[in-house]
Amino acid sequence: MAYRSFNPATLTLMKTFKEISDSDLHEKLEKGWNSFLHWERTALNERLLYLNKLSGLLLKRKEDLAALITMEMGKPIQQSRAEIEKCALLCDYYFENAPSLLQEIHYPSNAKKSIVTYNPTGIIYGVMPWNFPFWQVFRFFIPNIVLGNTTLLKHASNVPQCAEAIGKTVSEAGVPEGVFQNLFISYTQSDQVITSPYVQGVTLTGSESAGARVAALAGKHIKKSVLELGGSDPFIVLEDADLDLAVETALIARMQNAGQSCIAAKRFIVHKSVYDLFTEKFIKAVKQIKIGDPMNENTFMGPMATENLVRELEDQLSSSVTMGARILTGGQRVKAGLLYFEPTIIDNVKKGMPAYDQEVFGPLASLFKVHNMDEALTLANDTEFGLGASVWTTDQEKALYMAKCIRTGTVAINGGVRSEPRIPFGGTKKSGYGRELADLGLKEFSNIKTINIF
Repeated sequence: MAYRSFNPATLTLMKTFKEISDSDLHEKLEKGWNSFLHWERTALNERLLYLNKLSGLLLKRKEDLAALITMEMGKPIQQSRAEIEKCALLCDYYFENAPSLLQEIHYPSNAKKSIVTYNPTGIIYGVMPWNFPFWQVFRFFIPNIVLGNTTLLKHASNVPQCAEAIGKTVSEAGVPEGVFQNLFISYTQSDQVITSPYVQGVTLTGSESAGARVAALAGKHIKKSVLELGGSDPFIVLEDADLDLAVETALIARMQNAGQSCIAAKRFIVHKSVYDLFTEKFIKAVKQIKIGDPMNENTFMGPMATENLVRELEDQLSSSVTMGARILTGGQRVKAGLLYFEPTIIDNVKKGMPAYDQEVFGPLASLFKVHNMDEALTLANDTEFGLGASVWTTDQEKALYMAKCIRTGTVAINGGVRSEPRIPFGGTKKSGYGRELADLGLKEFSNIKTINIF
């Protein structure tokens, strides 16, 4: 596979990287395992010191790192800065809280004392996506190195400079060699990593097809996997919702990062009594979005990351329209040949259309009119995905009831779905399994060990 650093805003190739050889890969696997043998015995408070250094370096180099994100995948510079800040926040969270989160637990038993401890297991392999090229990597490797595991990263092929920059930052923070390693490898070599006896677990954030392939191979070799895959998140607006706040949040929830987010709101399910007004306000807000150079401080939406992504979005939209969907605003590239796509809203979306059945990874929102809460819940759950959802109503009791009924990993009430270090994050159904962040993410790849003292 070609690792190509390509600027989607200027359509220029910036840099290419070669895949490493099989012998180099084997050396990295051995280094990772040998480092683990030392790292697992390194005191927790000593491991945590590196997080403090990492956080400081991220904030010190925020401007350069944010610019790199923007140049490689087109995210507007303000959003890129926020991503770097979030990575620093993650380091700070585990620096402050890991000792209490990893405390041993005492259980009553027939023994004099029964203790459960959380121990590292070995090398954890991360296959990470391009849409949040720093955040996704940090939320995989930071909890694991805190636990005492070592890590290997295969980053997306279109953000190799981000991968390289992460590795350099980790090294400059003083993290021992082999604790984190970046791999420029092929899919065949990736399979070699998963099957290596040194590797004890694999985590992937990406497409459903990639997740299925990785999970199948990990399962065949009896290795734990964590998957965070696609989403088709419902955004439910009931008759008593604060419409202005709902529209303001809907704009960000769907169009931020050019809609290229697994947890972006994608299906807007609106009660009939406020449907027309919500639609009017939403269209007006979308038409005011500033599209342009992602390095411009005032730009809200930059280009999509690759030509293939734009073509896939165009195909999904075209097929849905052919089948009866109606474009209310947007619907095409800003200019032929460029990767900027107009923020788009459609309605009359029916089951069987790509806009209904598939994850739409771009700035396209689908509107649905419902007559009551039960219809909204049925529609929200009528998807193979289950990553996030949001419910908008001033009736807290109703909101909590709906939140418990929606089959998804995260539900936001009167707010947007987001991930943050203090809260477990993950999905269900074809959105994946396992959890990242908070205490659960810290323990996912641990050996939960019971010690009985008689």
